[in-house]
Amino acid sequence: MQRRHFLAGLGAAWCAPALPAFQAPAAGRLKIAAVEAWNVEGHRQMPTGVDHQHQVNPLHVYEELRPKPYHDSPNPGQRNAPVSALYLKIKTDQGLEGFYGPIDRESAIVVVEQLRPFLLGKDALAGEALWDQMYRSNRHSRAGLYLMAISAVDNTLWDLRGRYYNAPVYKLLGGPTRPSIEAYASCLGYSLEPEAMHKRAQQFKNEGFRFEKWFMGYGPGDGPEGMRKNVEMVRILRDAVGDDVELMFDAFSGWDLNYALEWAKQVEKYRPRWIEEAFHPEKIESFAALRRSISFPVASGEHLYGRWEVEKYLEAGALNVVQADPEWCGGITELVKICTVCSLHDAQEIPHGHSLHAALHVIASQSPMTCPLAENLILKMRDYYHFEKDPPRLEKAHFALPARPGFGIELDQGKVEKQTQLTL
Repeated sequence: MQRRHFLAGLGAAWCAPALPAFQAPAAGRLKIAAVEAWNVEGHRQMPTGVDHQHQVNPLHVYEELRPKPYHDSPNPGQRNAPVSALYLKIKTDQGLEGFYGPIDRESAIVVVEQLRPFLLGKDALAGEALWDQMYRSNRHSRAGLYLMAISAVDNTLWDLRGRYYNAPVYKLLGGPTRPSIEAYASCLGYSLEPEAMHKRAQQFKNEGFRFEKWFMGYGPGDGPEGMRKNVEMVRILRDAVGDDVELMFDAFSGWDLNYALEWAKQVEKYRPRWIEEAFHPEKIESFAALRRSISFPVASGEHLYGRWEVEKYLEAGALNVVQADPEWCGGITELVKICTVCSLHDAQEIPHGHSLHAALHVIASQSPMTCPLAENLILKMRDYYHFEKDPPRLEKAHFALPARPGFGIELDQGKVEKQTQLTL
């Protein structure tokens, strides 16, 4: 089948669903009447010449694919850049709607082409049954784009149920477990030039962040000089923030076991809070060997799909910190189960911060022992919710607990220049 994009009318023809309390039908059953993916477009001011530091990448073992050392421009600029975001809307026969996003385009295509026909006519309130049926509906559902699509539908249905019961999602999950949610500063994109890194780390400490994560720029393909820079990076950051800030490091699957062990030996004295994604996710044995061999925690999980993969890692003793992402791992319904699996093994679940809405509600509903923190990708989240009226906002490194029904997502129509429905 061929995909086509159609331009929908603006204004009253389409908008994010309103948030007043829904009057439930007497029968207590809501049939799904429509599943729609909407692309919204506009413009925003973006800086140029700064904040584009690369991180180590599995491809960087190839010299021709390895980027040159990065430097921020001494004369950064601004440009008015086009931006877009995809949102999922699920409508019921009683008029109630669920609304969630932004979602990945790849998953939106699967939702529209494969899951939408299956969902029509189903009971939107039967969350566990619908998740199980979607999971059973395709042989490839256990991972990848299909499970990402299930995640998008599941999160949207949680929003719908929150609007139905007139409560934030975390209350439906059993929360709250705390008055606010602490976040760590996730520093992807910031320059790794020593002076810039030192200054930025101090800045985040002064803003109230007790935890900072920085992204490694070098791997085995960069030779001894790359290793020296990776070790020096840890020393510089520890010097910048002192002993009262935890420092985490992400290698984005760009290392191998020998490299990780050598780096860990050299930086152990600086007390890293964790090393994240040192290897490709299929290398459970390498993660387990690393965890057995070093004195600080091992983290991974943004590319783990479902409770079954997480359980294999934890049974192997491979992780201290699991980072399953509710946008990818199966949605809120699955992430809550993953939290339970983690609690059985005394592991923490700190969701990957690809997005915030679903992750914040799950964290708010779980024990702080299991879910102590949220990841805030500072540069990404600065504009990720550009089209939303009331996006998640930090105050002294904490997110306030959301108060609106569902996720409370509404679009600011003043920023939306064009709206297009993704259809078959």
